[in-house]
Amino acid sequence: MKKYKVEKSEAEWKKELSPEQFRVLREKGTEAPNSGKYNLHFDEGEYKCAACGDKLFESNSKFESGCGWPSFDDAIEGKVEYIQDKTFGMIRTEILCSNCGSHLGHIFDDGPTDTGQRYCVNSASIEFNK
Repeated sequence: MKKYKVEKSEAEWKKELSPEQFRVLREKGTEAPNSGKYNLHFDEGEYKCAACGDKLFESNSKFESGCGWPSFDDAIEGKVEYIQDKTFGMIRTEILCSNCGSHLGHIFDDGPTDTGQRYCVNSASIEFNK
């Protein structure tokens, strides 16, 4: 298993995170579409990992995708890890926080901007700072 800068036992994570954050970040869950607090949130600032606090996305990379989850067209360099995900009979790319290994969501090649990418992120996996 990969070693991360921030490593804690699952019991420690469970103590620090809300039940929904633990389910998404540590158990690779997905929140219901259109239910997350950052889906239609467009204030200026930065989005960080809800587990370890590492900065992941800038607000200028966020866009309205209509998919029901917060969407970004780029991540801060080196802050996101990419893992092939073959669950549910699909082949996708899972995105993890490169600092603590927590699940953020998935990335798709159908973004409308010049990057062509859509980082589809669970609101439960991020926190916002102005």
